[in-house]
Amino acid sequence: MSKYNTSNYEAFYNEAKIFLKNRIYNSYLYRFALGTDASCYRYIPKIVIRAHSEDEIIKILKLARKFNLPITFRAYGSSLSGQALSDSILIITTFGFRDIAINNDSIRLSCGVIGSDANAALKPYNKKIGPDPATITMASIGGIVSNNSSGMCCGVKENSYQTIKSIRVILLDGTILDTSNKESIDSFIKTHKEMINSILNLRAEILEDKELTSLIKKKYKIKNTTGYGINSLVDFENIVDILNHIFVGSEGTLGFISSVELFSVDDCIYKACGLLFYKDMKDASKAIEILAKNENIISSAEIMDYHSLKSVQNIDGVPSIIHKISKDNACILIQTQSNNKDILEKNLNTIKESLKQTNLILTPLYSTNENEYNTWWKIRKGLLPIASANRKDGASVITEDVCFEIEKFGEGVEFIQRLFDEFGFSDNGIIFGHALSGNIHFIITPNLDDKKERENFENLVSKMANGVANFGGSVKAEHGTGRMVAPFVEVEWGKKAYNINKKIKNIFDPQSLLNPDVIISNNPNIHTQNLKEMAKIDDFINKCMECGFCEKACPSNFLTLTPRQRISVVREMQRLLKLNTKDSIKLYDEMKEEYKYAGDETCAACSQCASLCPLEIDTSNIALNLRKEAKKAQYLVKHIYKHLSFYITMTRFCLKLANLFSIPMLNKIPFRKIRLPYIPLNLPQANDFYNKININKAQIKPNLDSIKVIYFSACMNRAFKPSKILANNADKRNIQEVFYSICKKANIEVIEPKNLANMCCGKAFIDYDINLSNLKELKALSNNGKIPIVLDHSACSQHLKNNLKDLKVLDLVEFLLNIKDRLQITKINENISVYAMCALKKNNKGKLIESLAKLCTNGEVINEENIKCCGFAGNKGFFTPELNKNSLLNLRTINGIKRGFSSSSTCEIGLNDYSNIAWQHISYLVDEVSNQP
Repeated sequence: MSKYNTSNYEAFYNEAKIFLKNRIYNSYLYRFALGTDASCYRYIPKIVIRAHSEDEIIKILKLARKFNLPITFRAYGSSLSGQALSDSILIITTFGFRDIAINNDSIRLSCGVIGSDANAALKPYNKKIGPDPATITMASIGGIVSNNSSGMCCGVKENSYQTIKSIRVILLDGTILDTSNKESIDSFIKTHKEMINSILNLRAEILEDKELTSLIKKKYKIKNTTGYGINSLVDFENIVDILNHIFVGSEGTLGFISSVELFSVDDCIYKACGLLFYKDMKDASKAIEILAKNENIISSAEIMDYHSLKSVQNIDGVPSIIHKISKDNACILIQTQSNNKDILEKNLNTIKESLKQTNLILTPLYSTNENEYNTWWKIRKGLLPIASANRKDGASVITEDVCFEIEKFGEGVEFIQRLFDEFGFSDNGIIFGHALSGNIHFIITPNLDDKKERENFENLVSKMANGVANFGGSVKAEHGTGRMVAPFVEVEWGKKAYNINKKIKNIFDPQSLLNPDVIISNNPNIHTQNLKEMAKIDDFINKCMECGFCEKACPSNFLTLTPRQRISVVREMQRLLKLNTKDSIKLYDEMKEEYKYAGDETCAACSQCASLCPLEIDTSNIALNLRKEAKKAQYLVKHIYKHLSFYITMTRFCLKLANLFSIPMLNKIPFRKIRLPYIPLNLPQANDFYNKININKAQIKPNLDSIKVIYFSACMNRAFKPSKILANNADKRNIQEVFYSICKKANIEVIEPKNLANMCCGKAFIDYDINLSNLKELKALSNNGKIPIVLDHSACSQHLKNNLKDLKVLDLVEFLLNIKDRLQITKINENISVYAMCALKKNNKGKLIESLAKLCTNGEVINEENIKCCGFAGNKGFFTPELNKNSLLNLRTINGIKRGFSSSSTCEIGLNDYSNIAWQHISYLVDEVSNQP
């Protein structure tokens, strides 16, 4: 029977809901989905909370103490060892904790800041944070510090422990300790004398034992995240220094890390990388030992075995040399860096000279080209999900990481290979890792439903832990102890050191309410329990290992579900359906009903998840398939397509009618409650350009210098023109007038399709089975593709390109860049923002709008790159406006900027509603600054 009072969960929920409102969840779908992380474990919390502030954390802790219920803090769920999971109360702390403040030699970061965003803030200063885990583009600072993450280049010199300057933490009793604040420290010393004395007594106990002190010093010379950072009790005597460091690597079991201050490190200007190939891992390991002698000039050496290399052979951008490898071959990816180009070259020559002693095969590749070596690093960083994709259906992904002293590295690699042979993982296991630090990762993919494979997995982990301990190595090097290694902390450290770990836990959490069973567990089998079931689903997403790389790009993140969570829910529904019991079918029906909104209605189908996924899994296909199955709307949609001109006319009429009223007043009316479209604050006006003869449509007279283009104005842009209340005196012309004005200046003859009123690129009908018959005119009009077709909405242009590949289709942004030399541009002196809509990003054209903007201004161009998709998603801004609002919560507000430019009239509606600047198509800016040469 559980020692926790489980009957109090309902009482906890009711009290917490008072201040958390709709950010506390108890439905099965949300508990299951939000409880997912990147590890091989599956725990379903009884309650999930999205906390936004320290005040909320303190209130939650108070309730946890009141009802004696355990809690777990988690950020983005990139942890691999089961430390970010809960079967009790899970608190997700990503949204409200985003502050960044740069100091002279350090950076203060709230726990929800993503590591790569911290580095982006430091980049102008040629600095970065020390830890550089492979998951840095999705891992939060809270997770990085809580796991004492290191990575590929930082080793043990620049990890979280070594670079921490101060920490702000909330203890179980609700006390906030900020080690950067003297008042906070003084208050803590007065109110927590007993805790401080216990910590200092523990330090004295260690120092009295010379053998234990020596062991601690030795073991932290290499990467080690097994157990607590007990080296803090040896390295420091001042209580503030000890407290600063003891929370590093504590995995949320001692308190909640709200923010940290990290010393920044040099991000060298010049870098060079090399790909070195060897006959096998034995030869590669010998090379690592030689390279380690030059560690002062080598920042990283990543080793990859044959199966690692084989798993990436079909990835786009992989060097062709990877296809030349033979069985058992291995590879080392090295990096050297310097702020001095001559020193870099000297270092690279030294490395090359040292490698002459090694048995290199194939021709080594060396590069100082960032674009080239970044593709090599992309392969290395994506090895986990890439390798997992090759697993058999139903197989789980188990990843381990161990560390050996460098002089024992080769023996350590051979030991892991022998374990693979002994337990049947030689054909599907891969070995790779941060070899310069003696750090090895390996992945195995057993089918845990198979009794023999499960036993092999359990025996391998047990034998590995004991073997690594005998080597004097670390059973967990950088992924954290979690549940995976909790049973083996004593195996690695011995009884005396393990007792120190238990005492640390008891000092800070005597009730064991903070992340129980992580680091310290009385369950010797915790590492083999509650493992994920990888139910087979649709082929296009079946290989997902739920790593979460995709989440950062998703506009519904923090609102409903992310791509990873949608996949996990679909898997669970499939499992429940297969069980076919009364209870499982009931849960299935509940999840299916709730999924309509959480998984379909709030999916923008922007495919940005695929852009961050190493396997390019496009989770939007789940929603698209559901929409295609919804037959009710098929007739109406086909009728709209067949009578497009009528419906565009009706849209204009509705816009004219709405604009007769006060738009701010209409904006406040809850039309969505009666299933009518939401009225945006910046509702467009009706576009009457095609309803009357317009003098601004006057054509140029063709001459020798003129060229022709076909202008296919998108149906939305034929209906819309800018809002009458658009801020900052923005240009109120319709986009067609702007286009003709530019073409006249550039001496370009414009041709319009005769049937334009009934034409559509088909993007709006992508969810339905529609025959795009009304586009036939374009082929003849373009003289079989000789005359380019220009579209004035990026979503439409990219869709048309994919459907009419034999014709030359240009987005208006591309067209404007192509004709820039036909215009006389006088740059303005103004800072502006730009946003590249998701369709451009998806087609690797996200930088085009920034390039065009830089041609128009001498000021700074701020690219809103963090927003991968604005969430307006064609019509969802009118029918699911909360998706648009949620996606734009991170829109930057920069002082002095009054205007922003994009290339989508629908995206611009949302951008205008949720920012304090005026957003328009970039063509308005081009027309403003250009003259005829």
